[in-house]
Order: sequence, then C-alpha cells, then structure tokens
Amino acid sequence: MPDVRGITLRLFDLVEKTVQGLGYELVDMEMAARGLMRVYIDFQAQDVAEKGYIKVEDCEVVSHQLSHVLTVENAAYERLEVSSPGLDRPLKKLTDYQRFVGQEAVIKLRLPMPIAANRKSFTGILVAPEGENLKLEIEAKDGPALLEFTLADVDKAHLVPKVDFRSRKA
Repeated sequence: MPDVRGITLRLFDLVEKTVQGLGYELVDMEMAARGLMRVYIDFQAQDVAEKGYIKVEDCEVVSHQLSHVLTVENAAYERLEVSSPGLDRPLKKLTDYQRFVGQEAVIKLRLPMPIAANRKSFTGILVAPEGENLKLEIEAKDGPALLEFTLADVDKAHLVPKVDFRSRKA
C-alpha cells in the first residue's frame, strides 16, 4: 500500500532495515520525479555525541549497500540519492521529538488551533513529550504558553538551524 510520497510500505521497511543494519537511522525517504529515490540518514541518537554529523563517506557506505539490496529486491527506482537531513532536520517520529527536547523547532499543524488564535504554524522550544502528547513552548501575547498536539496533528515539522559564523580563532 503506497503512502503519499509514492513509497510502498515494503520498500520503506526494506530501506529502513538496511540503513539500521549499517548503524544509521532512516530520517526520511521520498520518491521524486524521474525515478529518483532520496534517502536521508543520520547517526542513531546514542552515537551522535561520538560521531558528530553525517559525512560524505557515511552516505557512500549506505548508498553502496542500498544499491545492492534494491537491485536484488528488484525495486522500482532509477537513481538513488543518500544524504544527511541537514541542519533543518525534519521531525517525523515520536523519537525525534524526544531526542531534540530543548531545541527550537517549527511545527506546522494540519488544522488551526483555536486556543492559539486559529494559527497552524508555530516556532518554539520542544518540551519532553508525555506519552503520545507532544509539546512546544511558544511565545503568546500574554507570555510563554505550552502548545500540546499529537504526531497525527502535524503536517510538517523541522528543527530551526543553528549556525555560528564566528571565527574559531581567539
């Protein structure tokens, strides 16, 4: 059964299993025009502090292995592109919201929130989820407020990139 991005559940599971078997996390996957399959990888949460950011060599390892697996499985794609999720990493799973507690994020909900002036888009700080309830601390007219929602309410969500342009020289 295909999802909205044209990826069958079987293909998604195959890619996810392969990526995880190599010690990475599958962040997202999409099928683009002309048979382009895009796969976004990151280090698993417990490895980030030690390994840092995804490098070209990491993408190369995953691309090489996926090419073999997809060929053996006769998957329908023309080209494969493997990359890091970038500084504005998407938030797709409950574990993403747990992993990035305390970081700034942009959340776009499927429907407007009546308690927040019927807005759908919010920027704020991720707060630790409680069960399935996700939380974002936002600035409201009368001070900080806590926006509560579920993963099903989210249309799109991503981290706000933090870039330090200061020179490393003292």
